[in-house]
Amino acid sequence: MDIFLKSASALNDETRVKLIKFINVNGKCCVCDLENSFDMIQSRLSRHLKILKESGFLKVEREGRWAYYSVRFPLDDFRNSCIKEIMTLEIELPMLKKACETKENN
Repeated sequence: MDIFLKSASALNDETRVKLIKFINVNGKCCVCDLENSFDMIQSRLSRHLKILKESGFLKVEREGRWAYYSVRFPLDDFRNSCIKEIMTLEIELPMLKKACETKENN
């Protein structure tokens, strides 16, 4: 029951719903790309990502000094139906602004 309640409460925030849709549309995203795309400070973004990860929607993979978030797969029926519903919402998403590639090239 605890994970169900965490999942339900994770969706009770517009930013987190946008993050799920954004990551689902764009695929695996680096934290710095999400920061740039959402024009959000790292600490606030990290809090949202942590909640989504702990509620079972996202997974994180570390590659060197970078952390990449993607939709967890496979998802259970509840989370899968939540994401399907989120994908039907008319949400204005920001453009993906790549930052990691720029930082690596400097």
